[in-house]
Amino acid sequence: MANKERNKRSARKARAQERAEREAIQADAASDSQTKVAAKAEVTKAESKAKANKRPGFIRRSLGWFGDVRTEMHRVTWPTKPELKNYTVGVFAMLIVFGIAIWAVDLGIVALLSAYAGLGA
Repeated sequence: MANKERNKRSARKARAQERAEREAIQADAASDSQTKVAAKAEVTKAESKAKANKRPGFIRRSLGWFGDVRTEMHRVTWPTKPELKNYTVGVFAMLIVFGIAIWAVDLGIVALLSAYAGLGA
């Protein structure tokens, strides 16, 4: 029986050692791949800096901007005619309300200043 236990322990040790060796190999491979990725990133950074220094001309940038504006305008959700009428009426109503409010505040301030200065009419 003791011999059987010894064999199990030695088999476990052998498997653990093999596992450790595999992990070491994988760690080396991972560090190599990370080194390659870092080197590739440095090359990419150098290329992007070179591209950044070489900007397209004004005409090309303007055309790109107008193309972007056109794309965004296609994405806009435009209101229907009844919605547009409602929004327009709402804007005019708010203009009238705020106009009256500002007029009332102005009238009050003028009355206070006139009373303070003794310029009563």
